Formats: sequence, C-alpha cells, structure tokens
Amino acid sequence: MKANKMREMTNEELDVRERELKTELFNLRFQLATGQLSNPQRIKECKKDIARVKTLIRERELKVAAE
Repeated sequence: MKANKMREMTNEELDVRERELKTELFNLRFQLATGQLSNPQRIKECKKDIARVKTLIRERELKVAAE
C-alpha cells in the first residue's frame, strides 16, 4: 500500500493495519520455514509496509508533541 493512502487513515486504522501486517509477516516466515512460500518477495514488501505504518504513527506523535 502506498504512503499516500496510509496518510488518509486514522490512527486506529493504522494500528489495525500494523497488527494485520505483523500477522501476515509471521505467516510468511512460517511458510518460508516449511517450504510452502510461493512468493518470497512478499516478505520484503510486508516489512516495508510495516515500516511505512510505523513512520506515519511516529510522525503524528511528533506533530502532537510539537503543538
């Protein structure tokens, strides 16, 4: 998901999205370990999406703290 779409999400939606992505990453790693993963590139994409969500959450925290 692009950062522009994530910026439109509320803080609660970002928290939910982060939990979903972490669950997906866990499942992907489990599939990798058992040899059932069909698209290894998805692990990298999932990690980047988690980083994007965390970055947006942190930006909002800093914005509130600055005000």
